[in-house]
Amino acid sequence: MTTELRRLRNYIGGEFKDAADGRTTEVVNPATGEVYATAPLSGQADVDAAMAAAAAAFPGWRDTTPAERQKALLKIADAFEARADELVAAESENTGKPLGLTASEELPPMVDQIRFFAGAARMLEGRSAGEYMDGMTSIIRREPVGVCAQVAPWNYPMMMAVWKFAPAIAAGNTVVLKPSDTTPASTVLMAEIIDSILPKGVFNVICGDRETGKAMVEHPVPAMASITGSVRAGMQVAESASKDVKRVHLELGGKAPVVVFEDADLAKAVEDIAVAGYFNAGQDCTAATRVLVHESIHDEFVAALAKAAADTKTGRPDDEDVLYGPLNNPNQLKQVAGFIERLPAHAKVEAGGHQVGEKGYFYAPTVVSGLKQDDEIIQNEVFGPVITVQSFTDEAQALEYANGVEFALASSVWTKDHGRAMRMSKNLDFGCVWINTHIPLVAEMPHGGYKKSGYGKDLSAYGFEDYTRIKHVMTSLGG
Repeated sequence: MTTELRRLRNYIGGEFKDAADGRTTEVVNPATGEVYATAPLSGQADVDAAMAAAAAAFPGWRDTTPAERQKALLKIADAFEARADELVAAESENTGKPLGLTASEELPPMVDQIRFFAGAARMLEGRSAGEYMDGMTSIIRREPVGVCAQVAPWNYPMMMAVWKFAPAIAAGNTVVLKPSDTTPASTVLMAEIIDSILPKGVFNVICGDRETGKAMVEHPVPAMASITGSVRAGMQVAESASKDVKRVHLELGGKAPVVVFEDADLAKAVEDIAVAGYFNAGQDCTAATRVLVHESIHDEFVAALAKAAADTKTGRPDDEDVLYGPLNNPNQLKQVAGFIERLPAHAKVEAGGHQVGEKGYFYAPTVVSGLKQDDEIIQNEVFGPVITVQSFTDEAQALEYANGVEFALASSVWTKDHGRAMRMSKNLDFGCVWINTHIPLVAEMPHGGYKKSGYGKDLSAYGFEDYTRIKHVMTSLGG
């Protein structure tokens, strides 16, 4: 008996449509490795249609009051909350994530973030008007930038979609959003929910692959391109956008250092780092995957972390006793396994290091010790449930190792010494520094990095301002 595949469709100008040329891609559930849906493989005609819809809707949406935009976003948040079970189910099928953890750890922050940006819509402040030249008054206007081309990743499809569309729409922009080709289902469901709330064309979703995203970024209509993805993808977006001087917002890779000093609460550090390293199968740019431990506690820490890894479970979405599900796709599984297969002779696999089961893309929680700073697995993003451990001798070496990678998104310091924590947080070259914790995020605080981790901020008033432009208006007092 054959099960009929679900048919996902683009959402353009308030209508659900197939790709103009009828092309589709198969969507696979990574927990089973089986195809469960088809999605449009959108081409230039679909991109043109979505951009035209967003451009047509922009003047009307730009001219709405902040209060109207706030009301719409609050309705979206309420609607997402009311249909939480459907969203969680779609996201779990998209990604293989545990249902319970997706419901408790992802859906509530998403809803909260939408409500935050609903409030931010009414808090656009500027400097006071004033006479900076005799006989002239200057004022500052903050305006939406226009149509935004947005590309979301596959590791957090729902939440990253929210991080994209909520600040853009709150600021008065219109959006064309592309989910990853491996995880379109929850974003299409979001479009179904949003359909009755926003005016047609304000929010558009087109499914497709890398070429679809490229066509979006190169299209003449968008004033801004925003992507969360790999460094390679970000560099390509920046290059493409430069041809017509689009604004660019990039949230790219990470290689977060987790610096554990000898006075840290070892039990708490091990427990929290294991969760922050393995949650979402380590498919998180901020994951606690690169641990630096003081030499005096190195062996004890490694033994405790290896035990924590052995006690951590991965499995199917409906299993309540698992911390994480599968890797997103077979290529990602191959990438993670490749890092372990290519480990140098001086490295030691303390736990895991192998695929789990024959069905789906599951990988065991892994700990690797004995590594050197220039090893491939230290310098490059694994994006899987693999935690590496290095030893350091003093604060200066810890800082050297921590900053000695091309990524600069997030980091953490584990110590009871307040002065040391403050020195490290000052000198760590990362967009976020956690102290005695790792990975909590709040809507009010910015998220974004430096170096090859990209530029621009998500969340917070800073993220909201990224979707606005500044205009100076000067008027003569002489009439």
